[in-house]
Amino acid sequence: MMLRESAAPVLIGVMLGVAAAAAASRAIHSMLFGIAQHDATAVIVALIVLTASALAAAAIPSRRACRVEPMHALRAD
Repeated sequence: MMLRESAAPVLIGVMLGVAAAAAASRAIHSMLFGIAQHDATAVIVALIVLTASALAAAAIPSRRACRVEPMHALRAD
C-alpha cells in the first residue's frame, strides 16, 4: 500500500519528464553528439533507470515502516 502511494508521484513525474524531454529535444539537438534528435533507445533507458531508482528509494522507507507494529506506532503519537 505504501509503495503504491509512492508510485503515483513517480509515474506522474515520469510522464511530465518524457513530455518535457520531447519538447526540449529540438532545442538541445545541437548539443547532443552521436544521438539523434528523437532517439527512442536513450529515452527508454533513461526512463527505466530513473523509474527504478525512484521506486527503490521509495521501497526502502516503506519496507521499514511496514515492520513497525501498529499499536507501537499509535502509542508513540
